[in-house]
Order: sequence, then C-alpha cells, then structure tokens
Amino acid sequence: MAGTLTAQEVFGFLTPDQVHAISENAERKDFPAGETIYTKGDRAEDFFVVLDGEVSLRLPGRSGISLVIDQLRRGDIFGGPLGYSRSSYCLTAQCTGDASVLKINASAMKSLMERDQRMGYHLQAHISNAYFNRYMETMQKLQSIVMNIPVEA
Repeated sequence: MAGTLTAQEVFGFLTPDQVHAISENAERKDFPAGETIYTKGDRAEDFFVVLDGEVSLRLPGRSGISLVIDQLRRGDIFGGPLGYSRSSYCLTAQCTGDASVLKINASAMKSLMERDQRMGYHLQAHISNAYFNRYMETMQKLQSIVMNIPVEA
C-alpha cells in the first residue's frame, strides 16, 4: 500500500512514518462500471483517490436525472471532509467505467493531520486547491449553460 500512496501527488511529500500511518487506514477498492461508490447524503466516512478508470461526481435531481459536476481520472481526489465540517457527502460518486480507488478512512486521516500539523497544513492546502478548482470549473459550466438559455423579449 505504501507504494500506492507515495505514487499519488497528494501524498508525494509524506515521510515513511506518515505513509505507514495512512496505509494502516487505507485499502484499494475495485468497482465495476456503473457502480456507485457513495450516494449524496451518505455519511462521509472516507476520502478517495482515483487509481485507475473514471469516476463521475453527480448532483442527483428529480426522476433519477443527475447533473455531472466532474469527471475524475487517475490521481484525482474526492470524498470525505478532511478539513470541512460536513458529515455527509454532498454529491454522488459513480464509476463511469471499471475503476480502482484508494479508500482512506477520513477520521484516521484527520487525526493524523491534527497530530502533525505541518503535514496537515500541506495536505489540506492540496485538497483545498483541488476542491476550489473543481468549484470554479463547475461555476464556469453553469455560467455557460445560463448564458445560452434563450430569453424571450
């Protein structure tokens, strides 16, 4: 598991002891195409990294229709609120094709971040940057949709 962790950009700066601590709370999970990793509203217990394949983050709507917020690929992070006070997932994560993810217990990860605040700061900065970029891309997509809605005079 240590090699899998250090191969991910988000964990590339960790010391061997930190990698070991995270490895004890991580597992590789394989999902077939179409399988849901978690659903909006589920208790947010895990943090994920895409190892292989694609995962879509979706905002569910009425009648089973959902809006794709982002399409995640190798190295992308998603899931649990390591530095945020959310107790449930705000989107649904579903595999677009066969996918492998690294699943890390968010409570254990958060505890490690609190014990080693320097590591926690660097990790949270990386996560915040990734989530903020996802937010900005989503806002641009929504703006594009809104700007193309015909307006009746």
